[in-house]
Amino acid sequence: MEQIHMNNKNDDFNEKLKMMAGSSDFLIFEKRSNFSHPFTICYFKPLVDPTILHEKIMPLLNVNADQSLDVLFAMLPITEKKLTSEWKSVEEGLLKGYAAIRFRAEGNQTLIVDVGKKEGRNVQAPEIEFSVIGPKEAFVESITANLNLLRKRLPVPEMKTKEMTVGNLSKSKIAVCYMEGITNEAYVNTVIQRIEGIDFDFVLDSSMLSEMIEDSKKSIFPQLLDTERPDRVAAALGLGQFAVFMDGSPHALIGPVNFALFLVAYEDYYLPWHMASFFRLLRFFAVSFSIIASSLYVAATSYHYEVVSTSLLSTLISSRADIPFPPIIEALVMELTIDLLREAGARLPSKIAQTIGTVGGIVIGTAAIEAALTSNVLLVIVALSALASFTTPNFRMSTTIRILRYPFLLGAEWLGLLGIFIVFAFLLVHLLRLKSIGAPYLVPVYPLRLSDLNDSLIRLPYSSFPRRPSFLRTRHSSRKSVEIDEE
Repeated sequence: MEQIHMNNKNDDFNEKLKMMAGSSDFLIFEKRSNFSHPFTICYFKPLVDPTILHEKIMPLLNVNADQSLDVLFAMLPITEKKLTSEWKSVEEGLLKGYAAIRFRAEGNQTLIVDVGKKEGRNVQAPEIEFSVIGPKEAFVESITANLNLLRKRLPVPEMKTKEMTVGNLSKSKIAVCYMEGITNEAYVNTVIQRIEGIDFDFVLDSSMLSEMIEDSKKSIFPQLLDTERPDRVAAALGLGQFAVFMDGSPHALIGPVNFALFLVAYEDYYLPWHMASFFRLLRFFAVSFSIIASSLYVAATSYHYEVVSTSLLSTLISSRADIPFPPIIEALVMELTIDLLREAGARLPSKIAQTIGTVGGIVIGTAAIEAALTSNVLLVIVALSALASFTTPNFRMSTTIRILRYPFLLGAEWLGLLGIFIVFAFLLVHLLRLKSIGAPYLVPVYPLRLSDLNDSLIRLPYSSFPRRPSFLRTRHSSRKSVEIDEE
């Protein structure tokens, strides 16, 4: 009875292989040699490297076909290999670029060997977070290469990784990295639990993953920081944050974070602290100006002429003398025009995009003024607002700032300055309630953490950073030499 049962299992195994053979790119090669053990090798052709297959595996098979799979397993000069009788393991291996080797005399016993083709970009300079000073390496789409870049910067055994798979169809590989003995385990456990709870068919990029594990999915504010810089991730792990990598994505996610981190360019840490503080304050001012400049124009021209100085008022009146539209329509048309130019430039090839951005802005702006569709004062304000929004180092936060201008415009049209303050109050309440993996979004301003203000609106000298940020609740707050708990 046992022999019959084994034969049935063997037949079932063969049937599943034949089902996979229904795909044209799945190859099954069977060799009936003069030896006592004819063998079968199968694999997906697009996933395997033919050089490894024909130079390292086939010669050993031809010479040692009369041996057992155990002997072959010991002789193969490949690290990633496994002996299994479970079809699920064989199937997963084949879909990852493994070759499956079977000897007929050994039934379902299968040797799966990694012969995957390693294709992808080489490490290049950052394109989004480029810096004049500092390292010139950026993450690529290979999670193995990205972890290699990180390990080079953190050559310590305390850096741990937890690997998972998400996506019912995409089977995307995820790695959560953290510093054992420093990172608060509650944050790590939370993000791991959220990733493991994802039930979706395709998860193809870290931006999709970020939306699925953020605290508030209805908020337009990003709650995890995405970066392409290995040095930034290494520094974040050292501070007590965690990082999430995804195979196929050239960005890592860092958390927990606060609002100020999205306005910090990592080049700030390579500049003298005086210059870094100046540029950081300039970014905060630019973001504020970008959000409310157009709405202040609408409020002043619609409700509050008295707040405009007399010398400027005559210029403002003359510029609007022939405009047939109310200020809100004028402002919305110009804001939408700028966003259309920006979106068109982002979707076109780089050389054409530069032409569209420059020529389009000049031609449309000049034509709008000559046709009396907008005032030259508003054109200058909108152009400066768009320029100010470009100072935001993070793309997702830059997009959020673009969207925020419209509620403030509507508030200015509704009640003037009072409408702007009402919209600001709603925005402030939302930010006060927002969290990043359980950490307050507006820290260190609220809750107030005086010790963390040395690296928020400004960056003080490194001698002012003796301790890690308190909002991360790290197991060791000191940044000097300490004994890390081993548990």
